[in-house]
Amino acid sequence: MSLTIKTLGQRGQGAPPSVSWGRVAAGSLIAVAALTLTACQDGPGSASGPSSANASATSGEGGSHGPKSPESKTHPSGGGGPASEGAGQPSTGGARPNGGKASPSRPSSAEANTSPMTASDRCTAANMSLRLGPEDIGAGNIRYPLVFTNKGKTACSLRGFPGVSLIQRDGSTIGKPATREGAAGGAIRLKPGQSAHAVLHTVNDGVSDTPCWTASQLVYVYPPGSKDAMTTGSRGLRVCGGRFTVTTVEAGSLG
Repeated sequence: MSLTIKTLGQRGQGAPPSVSWGRVAAGSLIAVAALTLTACQDGPGSASGPSSANASATSGEGGSHGPKSPESKTHPSGGGGPASEGAGQPSTGGARPNGGKASPSRPSSAEANTSPMTASDRCTAANMSLRLGPEDIGAGNIRYPLVFTNKGKTACSLRGFPGVSLIQRDGSTIGKPATREGAAGGAIRLKPGQSAHAVLHTVNDGVSDTPCWTASQLVYVYPPGSKDAMTTGSRGLRVCGGRFTVTTVEAGSLG
């Protein structure tokens, strides 16, 4: 129903014209319909607009507020994490290849030991046997392997140069002690029954004008780091050319 309200006053005296509420109502309905149509057209697709904006804002802030990607950490199998995981955390294991220690492949008769060697861990004269292996002659040089074997019940380590002299059975010395040849190596870990060796080196008679020493009967040896000596037969070793040297201990027996 259309309702028309007329205001007091006469036309032509500045009064507003009559207002039709029916026209107002119709205009309102048209406006509401237009808004409804607009909302339907926007639909769920347009609703993603704010979400995308929020996502962009989060990505843009990632450099200062977002979580940082964790650092790459490599954990050895069977072992604990690196020290960088936390100060004061005890290590549960060292780096291990194939589930074991990070060390070179084991030699057949002994293994390299890169960890610090303590006095209690050192092989002693009392728990080793000593022998001089066969001579190796070539190009005017003569070399003998001096072999140390762990005869104890527990593993021990050798590292460095032995002290070597040549003597007779009556204890008299021949010439001078062997000088060191080459660089010092790492520790050699010997399990019971395993061996390590150093090499004694001299030259053939006639290679030098320096006269040869008297042939020896025994080799008198201080194992590396030991204050107790050992002796073994010398195989008649005779130093010539003034050359008598010894190398650091290495894994294996060389015969």
